[in-house]
Amino acid sequence: MTRPIHRRTFLRGLGVSMALPWLESMTHAFGQNPLSSQAFAASSSGVATPKKIAFVFFPNGVNYDRWTPTGEGYGYELSPTLAPLARHRKNFSVLSGLAHRNAKALGDGPGDHARSSACFLTGAHPVKQGDIEVGVSIDQLLARQVGQETRFPSLELGCDAGLQAGRCDSGYSCAYSSNISWRTPRTPMTKEIDPRLVFERLFGLDSTPRSKVARERRLRSRRSILDFVKSEADALTKQVSRDDRRKIDEYFEGVRSIERRLELTQSVSEDPEAAAGMKAPTGVPKDYRDHLRLMFDLIALSFRLDLTRVTTFMMANEGSNRRFPFIDVREGHHHLSHHRGDTSMIEKIRRIDHFYSEEFARFLDTLAQTEDGEGSLLDSSLIVYGGAISDGNRHNHHDLPLILAGNGGGAVTPGRHIRYRQHTPMNNLFVSLQQWMGGGDASFGDSTGALTQLRLDRTWF
Repeated sequence: MTRPIHRRTFLRGLGVSMALPWLESMTHAFGQNPLSSQAFAASSSGVATPKKIAFVFFPNGVNYDRWTPTGEGYGYELSPTLAPLARHRKNFSVLSGLAHRNAKALGDGPGDHARSSACFLTGAHPVKQGDIEVGVSIDQLLARQVGQETRFPSLELGCDAGLQAGRCDSGYSCAYSSNISWRTPRTPMTKEIDPRLVFERLFGLDSTPRSKVARERRLRSRRSILDFVKSEADALTKQVSRDDRRKIDEYFEGVRSIERRLELTQSVSEDPEAAAGMKAPTGVPKDYRDHLRLMFDLIALSFRLDLTRVTTFMMANEGSNRRFPFIDVREGHHHLSHHRGDTSMIEKIRRIDHFYSEEFARFLDTLAQTEDGEGSLLDSSLIVYGGAISDGNRHNHHDLPLILAGNGGGAVTPGRHIRYRQHTPMNNLFVSLQQWMGGGDASFGDSTGALTQLRLDRTWF
């Protein structure tokens, strides 16, 4: 016989605490109305599934002519750059016409890259001289609404290390270029770039000296975290249904797959102490593609386990001059974005934009294939993908390249190209997202109201 399991059940072992994915047995534990908050999307059976949101940022703008679709509504034609997303056409909408006025100079002179990332989620104009100051970002406002219900109020991830001091762009602080998430106007949320540390954070109990010692012991022995929860896992599988056992097996296989990939990419510093095992090795992959994919998979895992419902991910810092040799682009991204009409440079920018679309499509694959309640993670989530520079050569901050993916628990009608009136504030989208998550103010920065047309049968969420 199956026995009800509470949603917050954890499998515990030596220095390990594993949350569980959504199981049918949890439905029985909650009854037919587990949670009534607007931050949950009710299914046809009345079982509530938590809403999740991720903000995925890419730098340096795009080659806009090849990025933006042609046509509008359901009958639009995907651009060459967005072609890798074709298999998810029904699961996202392209939003055109949105703008971030506060990413413009407004009398401060050059520094569009720093203003782009600083403004992307805050909608505010950063202070150029003196102490850093910009605004509280939308992800942190959403985390305040729902973060108390999860282990982590929010997760901030990236692939490039961030500097919190110094000047990086025409007098603007480096903190602006390397952060999109801000807890207060003067305090960025430092992102984690090491997938190994993200993995350990999701499953480790690092709040006590005992758990830290256990974690270090496990890392040295290279044992799977599954080995440490085996006895509890075996007991659990005897209590649940056949379908739940299948879900648990699939979950464990996914966790072990990530562990193996981390082991393959793991590198040890040449420092003698590290070589002697005195310091924990890092898990930052040398191949940028591996890095991106691991981070995306960890976001999906954190959503699947309801460890957080709010995530930001900087695929690269703003102004990044990263090279992409695996697509035969050996010049820096930022350098190429200033192409001044050079056709060979434009072609390389096109390849970079196309590559980022491919990686985002892989992420949507994972969300669509991962069960969440009666649907998938893509059904219960919203994913904002884009940046606050449109054409990288012009450094403009209107007609931003933006995609809104996911079904939002039935709150949106995806599958369209929605063209808004020129210079519609992107902050209008943030107002809508607050309403979707179940609260928030009626305004955000320079917003003029909630964003219309996101759902066909109503003007906003």
